[in-house]
Amino acid sequence: MIKSGVLFLSFLLAVGVSSGCGPAGQAVPEQGAPHSQTGQTVYPLTLQDATGNQVTIQSEPQRIVSLLPSQTEILFALGLGDRVVGVDKWSDYPPEAKKKPVVGAMTIDPELVLAQKPDLVLGGATADPQGVAKLRSLGLTVFATEPTNMAETEQAIETIGKLTNRSQAAVSVIHSMQETVRSIQDKRTAAASQKEPVVYLEISPDLYTAGKNTFLDELVTLAGGRNAFGEQSGWLKTDGETVAAKKPDVILTTTMGNPQEIVQDILQRPGWQTIPAVKNKRVIALDPNLVSRPGPRLPEGFVAIAKAIHPDWFAK
Repeated sequence: MIKSGVLFLSFLLAVGVSSGCGPAGQAVPEQGAPHSQTGQTVYPLTLQDATGNQVTIQSEPQRIVSLLPSQTEILFALGLGDRVVGVDKWSDYPPEAKKKPVVGAMTIDPELVLAQKPDLVLGGATADPQGVAKLRSLGLTVFATEPTNMAETEQAIETIGKLTNRSQAAVSVIHSMQETVRSIQDKRTAAASQKEPVVYLEISPDLYTAGKNTFLDELVTLAGGRNAFGEQSGWLKTDGETVAAKKPDVILTTTMGNPQEIVQDILQRPGWQTIPAVKNKRVIALDPNLVSRPGPRLPEGFVAIAKAIHPDWFAK
């Protein structure tokens, strides 16, 4: 049986739910320019992170611990895999990340982090804030990011590029992401019909979903859909009757597990047989890693969402 509560917590850990601190990476003016004319980072560098702390990086980081899968993916995308000396349990991409020492899961193990002797720890503002505070109290340099949409994800990549002297690599990664998004937006513009199907986003089997001010809502909207729970904010728990009353045209699930079994479970739920998405078998299991991690692969998740909502855009 799927432990849905654990799955939802895992999803939130991977996402990094906004703490309201705003996007990270605001340079402190009095510390001088963060880059030289050649695009290299000038150290020491002080930036404000997502917890509101002013974090100073004394020199180019050589040993980095990542506490979130999204940050691990960003580091590898920037060509810093050889400098990653510790990751969280959920960091499984790229495959090389699984070979790194694990320093925590839902919570951080400070002793395991200390054992890696990092000169930079990347974490989140709401994923184990007590653990992050403990690391700081031990004298470690911890920088938190907390992106909640595509623009903030790009900003997080740019910021991590600044911190690690990989700004030009960050620009290349962001450009590639933007090109992928633009290609789908071009398909939307060229589409004969501008109909916006109603989409129900199921995060876990106990009916957690995403409302407005989440990046999943943003991705559905950009992909030409209308979030069934877009009038509510944040991550919320609903019930079967409410979902049925929304009459979604498409159901997208990010539940972890066997995709065929997950879809079949939704199709067979009592009281859902009148839902258009169920009647028309438009229930699609998405790769949760692609749509739950605000990192370089998020546009791939966006493409998967667009294909699920508007398969006609991709018909040859």
